[in-house]
Amino acid sequence: MTPADPTNIRVILATDCGSTTTKAILIELVDGVYRQTHRGEAPTTVEAPFADVTLGVINAVTEVQELAGRRLVSGEGRILRPATATEGCDIYISTSSAGGGLQMMVAGVVREMTAESAKRAALGAGAIVMDVIASNDRRRPHEQIQRIRELRPDIMLISGGVDGGTTTHVVQIAELIAPAKPKPRFGSEYTLPIVYAGNRDAAPLVRNVIKEGFALTVVDNLRPVLERENLGPARDAIHDLFLEHVMAHAPGYDKLMMWTDAPIVPTPAAVGDILQTIASRQGINVVGVDIGGATTDVFSVFDSTFNRTVSANLGMSYSIANVCAEAGMANVLRWVPFDMDERELRNRVKNKMIRPTTIPQTLEALVFEQAVAREALRLAYAQHKEFATTLRGVQQQRTVGDTFSQDASGRTIVDSMKLGLLVASGGVLSHAPRMHQTAMMLVDAFEPEGFTTLAKDSIFMMPHLGVLAQVHPQASLEVFDRDCLIHLGACIAPRGAGKAGRPCFRFSIRTGDREESGEMLYGDLRLVPLGERETAIVIIDPERGFDCGGGPGKRVEREVRGGTVGMILDARGRPLVVPTARDASREMVERWGAALGLYPELAPLLTRHS
Repeated sequence: MTPADPTNIRVILATDCGSTTTKAILIELVDGVYRQTHRGEAPTTVEAPFADVTLGVINAVTEVQELAGRRLVSGEGRILRPATATEGCDIYISTSSAGGGLQMMVAGVVREMTAESAKRAALGAGAIVMDVIASNDRRRPHEQIQRIRELRPDIMLISGGVDGGTTTHVVQIAELIAPAKPKPRFGSEYTLPIVYAGNRDAAPLVRNVIKEGFALTVVDNLRPVLERENLGPARDAIHDLFLEHVMAHAPGYDKLMMWTDAPIVPTPAAVGDILQTIASRQGINVVGVDIGGATTDVFSVFDSTFNRTVSANLGMSYSIANVCAEAGMANVLRWVPFDMDERELRNRVKNKMIRPTTIPQTLEALVFEQAVAREALRLAYAQHKEFATTLRGVQQQRTVGDTFSQDASGRTIVDSMKLGLLVASGGVLSHAPRMHQTAMMLVDAFEPEGFTTLAKDSIFMMPHLGVLAQVHPQASLEVFDRDCLIHLGACIAPRGAGKAGRPCFRFSIRTGDREESGEMLYGDLRLVPLGERETAIVIIDPERGFDCGGGPGKRVEREVRGGTVGMILDARGRPLVVPTARDASREMVERWGAALGLYPELAPLLTRHS
């Protein structure tokens, strides 16, 4: 697994083995710049009757081969390397979430402290966290043992205690896991990998407890001192064990691992890698979201700190009923500018659950589905902000002026005013009939403040580029900007609240030989055309009490990049308030939709419903 010298790489083949579909892309050096040129996909073949993931890989790559006119697969069914003028590739890389991805349980002494740090490490490594075991989680020991047996995780992560502290509690956690001995999901010879990342003084005691039937790896403490988190060693160990134990026993992965020129990475971890690379290279804060049928993943990088959350019951097909239940149907319907029959809505939800691959066939169905998406995204982002916090349990040094302020311990690090780039992926966002709809779903759900660039992943290419960033960062960044991201435009939205119809901010926009200025009233939206290759100098003068990034009432001047949608001037205030009373919300949402041209075909529909 020795990748070629980056300076000699001209042709790159990448695959992502998903739960249901394996996607392959070809990246080539075109006129001195790396571009994604062809794409193919095929059903994933990790399950019976095939039970060999490489069959799906070859099928997807064969489709790329046919489209590109470049022979990529040998007669023996192997990836051809190195590249010549007409065949092969220079490197082949892959990510995977097949077979349910990486499934983990984490354990810590205190749920709100070391167990939370363990969960952060596992999620950052691309895992689905099935459960969190802690001394204070209110379950009795036999219930915790039974839970471990039932869930059968791929890997367990144990944390607890600061270095030099008491060893008793973390050893008790180990004594819960030892008798559970969960059976493996893959392979009869599989021994459950356990990563110990707790108090270093307790490591010999933990080794003594966890012996036969487990593969124990000891790494540096996640919380060596209360004030600092050290997630890197645990994440690296999880990646290594994912390959060595989990993937090695999954059907066909031993063969796939021999083919690739870089370690196979869990799909969510690869998405996190590319977002961290972008944040670092561009010096910005980034939020990414991937909304699927059953789950919604939210990724963020703020001030170089990466966080990922998985909202396991917020999705657009299998979990759509849970979104409606958790948000409340009134909150879903506040985004719909016409009346809908409750019985019909319940039937729509049930049909989507039992036929998850269906897409809306009518405008009513589309508007309703996008309303549900707003609530799923809003709830997932709220969960993410609760998780992405400063360290809990840390005593803060305070001055007299801080006496009446809230304790900073456990405060979210996600600040919408500091957000530079918001990236969308997932069917309901990526495949909306109009990109204006995608942009508006993002703005309504995430409520970006100040100046924020909006974009979407064109064909869910971020996993491929995440693993590519490890071996060829330049190629990864060039393809990300030119082919992966579709720039929707920018949103400019001051923080603050006011009265409808009163002034919110004045604006001045200069681009080329064109200049436009005006005033935005509180509650209004405006779309200013600004093309993909255009930039504009924008000056915002907010009213007193409104903040666009420079402080309340302070002028802000920025350069703004355009996109397929343009520039959205949002004077609806933050936090965004949409009344649940049907008459009030219907009129308001209809007005907002008309301002952005969300549904040009809506006028006849509104007439029919009125």
